Amino acid sequence: MSFHHARRHSSRGLGIALMAVGCLLSGQSLANAGEVTFSQALQRAQENNPNMAAAKWQVDISQAERRQAGLIPNPELSWEVEDTRSDTRTTTVQLTQPIELGGKRGARVEVAQRGIDLAALGLEQYRNGLRAEVIQAFYGALQAGMRVELAEQSRQIAQRALGIAQGRVKAGKVSPIELTRAQVQLAELDLEATRAQRDRRIAEDRLQLVMGQGSVSELRPQGDATRLPEVPATSRLLSALAASAELRSAQTAIEQQEASFALEKTQRIPDLNVSLGSQYSAADRERVNLVGLSMPLPLFNRNQGNILAAARRADQSRDLRNAAELRLRNEIQVAAAQWQSAQVEIQAFESTILPSAQQAVDSTARGFEMGKFAFLDVLDAQRTLIQSRAQYIQSLAAATDSWVQLERVLGDISVIR
Repeated sequence: MSFHHARRHSSRGLGIALMAVGCLLSGQSLANAGEVTFSQALQRAQENNPNMAAAKWQVDISQAERRQAGLIPNPELSWEVEDTRSDTRTTTVQLTQPIELGGKRGARVEVAQRGIDLAALGLEQYRNGLRAEVIQAFYGALQAGMRVELAEQSRQIAQRALGIAQGRVKAGKVSPIELTRAQVQLAELDLEATRAQRDRRIAEDRLQLVMGQGSVSELRPQGDATRLPEVPATSRLLSALAASAELRSAQTAIEQQEASFALEKTQRIPDLNVSLGSQYSAADRERVNLVGLSMPLPLFNRNQGNILAAARRADQSRDLRNAAELRLRNEIQVAAAQWQSAQVEIQAFESTILPSAQQAVDSTARGFEMGKFAFLDVLDAQRTLIQSRAQYIQSLAAATDSWVQLERVLGDISVIR
């Protein structure tokens, strides 16, 4: 009995242990449910973003249009009766096949093929834009998290200063006004922390929107907002412009308009209608075969207006391509210059400004505690540190904006050599 009793207790203990392990694992799973890396965010955006899904359909639409453009006209079957009296009526059955002349079918196919190329380039261009949006949203959320950490660190500094001020006031070494100043600063930083939390939630919601998924209870992007990629030199970026999706799309648009111009020129040549049929005369009791040819005479309408319009659209597309190249070249130069400027600022903050500002806060706090500095000096050092950290995050955001702009124009810049 004691053995079975022990087994029951052992089994019960094992079950409780397994349940505990299961709860622990499920808790870890739930804890990690809202974490996402950049590669995961990009993959989810490409799979779930509804605009991306809509852009993919355009390729299928263009391929269907290409298929339709290659079809030949259908034949026409006609049946005609002259005189409804059975002994004198004449019945005619005729089949007419339009034959396109002048290369119309090949010209249509060429226009449709350029449409497929444009759709593929449009999808590539949208994919680059989506990648840029993911970068903007992901690093925006990371930087919003940095602002939350900054606000919390600033609150800790203010709380430390408040504690020092309380001790000095109790000791009668400083005026109670100094304590009031410390309390006011702490209250301001409490509000700033609340705003930072709100901004982080907004940034994370935007990331979820770009990823094309519903809001979860908590989403935490995993990464280091201070680790930005290496951007190639401006000369290399400009050299890569010719291979950009937008510029290739503009060039393909020229080719499509030129193909449309060639198609309109083929419309000058009328189509030939070939007819074959049979006619039966009840009165004569004879059947005769019918063969016919018909063709419109291009005396007045030779498609002159459409040809001229197509030629002008081709000229227009060339100008639009040149304008796009100038605009993209300027965007690359501006983004590269902003990136370089932001990198200089980031290096200055990391190497000099932030360490010096932190050292100034520590020194003034110790000096105030020993009576060497006024509390205004402590507040000034704290504000300088807080502002420096905020400006550091702004420089990171400016560098990210430049990176996003380059990605939007050129695609993944890490492959540019």
